[in-house]
Amino acid sequence: MSAIQRLLSYNLTGAAGTEPRHLDVVPALRLAIVTCMDSRIDVFSALGLDGGEAHIIRNAGGVVTDDVIRSLAISQRKLGTREIMLIHHNDCGMQMVSDDGFRAELQADTGVAPSFAIESFTDLDADVRQSVERVRRSPFIPNRDAVRGFVYDVDTRLLREVVAG
Repeated sequence: MSAIQRLLSYNLTGAAGTEPRHLDVVPALRLAIVTCMDSRIDVFSALGLDGGEAHIIRNAGGVVTDDVIRSLAISQRKLGTREIMLIHHNDCGMQMVSDDGFRAELQADTGVAPSFAIESFTDLDADVRQSVERVRRSPFIPNRDAVRGFVYDVDTRLLREVVAG
């Protein structure tokens, strides 16, 4: 059985045992969280969140890209969020990649240079600060004062604040 088929089977039996519910499209905490796609980060468990409380935006490295700015702009302007929490983490795969090396690898394998930025990094704290600055400088995000940046430890599951709001 494939991984997707296993998850579909779980969904079918799991959903059958629960009462239907409708959550508001506006996150109850008016919070958007940007974090890495790393499977070791269970955002809901780590922060004590329930469904419907926050927007969760994930990508490789949890970096603030144009698409993250797009999602945050929609989150704030159309869906009522007011605070932004950025969470990077230790032992991140993006620390093992170099922009030039991965770009060259993609081009060699496909014959096409990627149009997107790779956004690798070596210094976690510096990258958190850079991501916070990208949010704070974006004219598309109206609520830029309550932006905070953290590093999550994948072993202890504790957050360490790098940039306060």
